[in-house]
Formats: sequence, C-alpha cells, structure tokens
Amino acid sequence: MPTNDEAQDVIDAQWQRVLSSDRVDNELARAAYAEPRLRQLFPWIGMWELHFSRCTEHPPTWDVPYIAPRKGGGFLVAGPSRSETVGMADTAEAAAAMVVQHLPTRCGRAFLGNRHELAEKEQGEQR
Repeated sequence: MPTNDEAQDVIDAQWQRVLSSDRVDNELARAAYAEPRLRQLFPWIGMWELHFSRCTEHPPTWDVPYIAPRKGGGFLVAGPSRSETVGMADTAEAAAAMVVQHLPTRCGRAFLGNRHELAEKEQGEQR
C-alpha cells in the first residue's frame, strides 16, 4: 500500500513541472499552487488549461473544475464537464478561488493511482 509520503512526492514533482511549464500561464500556475487545497491535488495541463485530478495516474478524475485562459485576458473556470461553466475571473487568484469553492466533497490529497482505483477505495470506505 502506498504511503502518504509517496503520494506527496508524486504530487510535488508534478507541481514543479507545471510551475516551470511554458504551456500554462505562469501567474495562474503560481496562484493555484498558493491555494493549499489545490496544491494537494495532481495538476495537469491540456490545451493551455490547468486541470486538477484527485488521483496521480491516468485516467485522471474529471470531477474538479479547470481553468482556461480567456481571449483578451482573464480566465474561464469551467467544469467539471466541458459543458459546465463556473464563471469568469479577471485574476488568476480569483480563478483559483472559484475552483476551491467548487471542489467535490471529501476532496483531499490526490490518491496514488488512477480514477478507477480511487473509486474502488472510496466504495470500500462507504461500506
């Protein structure tokens, strides 16, 4: 069974990749990292968007809103599905705060594994 330290090491390494990436707005990455509840999730970048997963492996969870840059400035907070919009934010900090406000219940440190393994774990905890 993986330890909390192992999960944290994987999460920390991924945040360092995101923070040094040129595929996401650097101000946005720093603002998300500054939020303790987002910093414990597994971040990933897709199509210039900053996503967050409750697990560290593929396939990721798709139950946390994501942040996309808006043409002309600011950010769109959407999700968890692509058809849902949470809102618009003028600053990276406001966008990160919106994601925090819309985190799923029982959202904690990202699980070391994929979304299927996380679902099994959560099912076992409910029994």
